[in-house]
Amino acid sequence: MKDRYKILELLPHRYPFLLVDKIIEDSEDKFVAIKNVSHNEPFFQGHFPDMPIMPGVLIIEALAQAGGLSLLSRYDIEKKNNVTFFAGIEKAKFRKPVLPGDTLFLEVKILSFRRGIAKIEGVAKVDENIVAEAVILTVIKPKKDLGF
Repeated sequence: MKDRYKILELLPHRYPFLLVDKIIEDSEDKFVAIKNVSHNEPFFQGHFPDMPIMPGVLIIEALAQAGGLSLLSRYDIEKKNNVTFFAGIEKAKFRKPVLPGDTLFLEVKILSFRRGIAKIEGVAKVDENIVAEAVILTVIKPKKDLGF
């Protein structure tokens, strides 16, 4: 599961919106992925040109993608015909800015999963410092219900 192709197999996201580069730990009680924040990320052109900072909403999206990966790797979910959606956010906090050159560690834990809805706790870190945290709600929907 640590392989880049596995990420592409599980998530529908693609560049520039795929915000998980690698899975570094996938054990029963811990899931950690990373996002290498490069200087040439497209959002840095406008956020902000003279003081580039990764938008907080994209840090939360990266946590949601890591949560989706954790969910899909742990539960027997038929991946070809289903898709995970970011359904809600609770208790989001932003503590420090994420800058070009940072490695963003995305630690997620599935708190509950019932009837296709997961509650996931996420913590984003840079150099062991918490930069953001949130509880994320994810829903799994069949593609056919969405018209695909």
